[in-house]
Amino acid sequence: MLIGIDASRANREEKTGVEWYSYYLIQELKKIPLNNGINFILYTPNKLKGELAVLPKNWQEKILKWPLKYLWTQVKLSWEMFKNSPDVLFIPSHALPFFIPKKIKTVITLHDTGFRRYPKAYSFWQRFYTNFVYRNAVKKATKIIVPSNFTKNELINLYHAKTEKIKVVYFGIDKNLFKPTIDQKILEKYRIKKPYILFVGRLEEKKNIKNLISAFLLLNQPMQLVLVGKPGYGYKEIKKLILRSKNILEIGYVRRNDLPYLYSAAELFILSSFYEGFGFPGLEAMACGCPVIAANQTCLPEIYGPAAIYFDLNSIKEIAGRVEEIINNKSLRKELIKKGFEQVKKYSWERCARETLQILLTGF
Repeated sequence: MLIGIDASRANREEKTGVEWYSYYLIQELKKIPLNNGINFILYTPNKLKGELAVLPKNWQEKILKWPLKYLWTQVKLSWEMFKNSPDVLFIPSHALPFFIPKKIKTVITLHDTGFRRYPKAYSFWQRFYTNFVYRNAVKKATKIIVPSNFTKNELINLYHAKTEKIKVVYFGIDKNLFKPTIDQKILEKYRIKKPYILFVGRLEEKKNIKNLISAFLLLNQPMQLVLVGKPGYGYKEIKKLILRSKNILEIGYVRRNDLPYLYSAAELFILSSFYEGFGFPGLEAMACGCPVIAANQTCLPEIYGPAAIYFDLNSIKEIAGRVEEIINNKSLRKELIKKGFEQVKKYSWERCARETLQILLTGF
């Protein structure tokens, strides 16, 4: 059996949630002993980099050059499927090739449907394109992997996806990287001063950054709000609020190896998103011993369980109140840290890879 995997996202230099999912999953799949006759091929528009390029004997890479910035999966990978088709094609993120021979079994991971629930947080092109590829995936994919029961129900409600086609496979976190780690030099590198509240994610409307900043401005606390992430859709309005306080520090994209230091030294981590499909940053914070407060909607209560304190994402006063509650109540803070360490034990890339492989081998 030949299993092909779209490694284009995993091979990107700068990664966020979807790219890290693709990367860690491929790396863990490599570690699983396989029977003779099972082989993998990683499709990529550019030569594989770093650890991703280290391949076991039953793995190979295939570079499919493409001159354009977009549509590599949909067009170039489509052509490859017709010329040299695998038995199973796995797409870790969103878009199937436009044309796939019927003999190929296809598995795709769909991460969230935020573009449907909060269309104003996306450009017209983002909504149109993502809606198209989701409809195509629901119609044509043999199996669909999702990271939460919440996302499974969204696909059923919004796209009338067949229940038996969808499999929930919880993602993991890198516990070797994300653990309590203190180094003052890392904080100095980013000009961060303790105490501070931390947010990690794209600075865009979907993340509800405006309400987060407005809540911070209500606090009667001498601390910083540190925003980690690149600008996204709706950033201009967010920037206006950022400029209202000298205590809001925007530091852009941060190297992954530096993130544990930022989580570990924070007073708390906050995720105020209107919509999430899984919510990596909150689990990373928990693994680093940082208490978490989060919006009480979408997948977050399912993924974070009793290890977070929740708030109404539309109530600025409630968000501010939850922050004050953790800062002023040391016993509550310790309790959340303890619960966080227990909660993250539920999520591992090894288990994610084994469950995914089971689908790729026998899920048809």
